[in-house]
Amino acid sequence: MSSRSRMVGVVALRRKLDNPWVSGSLAPHAVLSDAPPVAPGASLGAARGGELVYLGPAELVFWTGETGHYRDNLVADPPKLWVSLNPRADGSGVGGYEIGVVTANPYEGEALSDGSGLSLEAVDMPADIAADLARFVETHHVEQVFVKRKRDGKGRRGGRGDGRDGPG
Repeated sequence: MSSRSRMVGVVALRRKLDNPWVSGSLAPHAVLSDAPPVAPGASLGAARGGELVYLGPAELVFWTGETGHYRDNLVADPPKLWVSLNPRADGSGVGGYEIGVVTANPYEGEALSDGSGLSLEAVDMPADIAADLARFVETHHVEQVFVKRKRDGKGRRGGRGDGRDGPG
């Protein structure tokens, strides 16, 4: 399976919380079309009751075997990118997190939301990345024909083969 990749920049929103157990939160907020020459952890200003923080560069990979999923994403208004932040046990990284995955595959994004403690958000896809992804899909997509399985004529779906359920 071949791929194409590009470097993007990841921005998070850091909020202070009025909570005796947790001092703040850090959540993905945006993806930049290019990774800017800014140090990870740099403040980018205030927004929505918090502070925007540059987390650093990340690789966004388009895989030829996922073009059908990308097409599903591109019809959304607007298309999204899913960004995960992984907590660091040693507290290093920006706010104790590191960039995990940046993906344009909505099904991979959904799979990441398994409650494993990471911070995950779907953020708007920049227009130039959406155009790049659309070109990639147009170039590499191969329509998969659905083939319905046929029954064996005896009405069975599996099992022992002698009509009884259970292990053979």
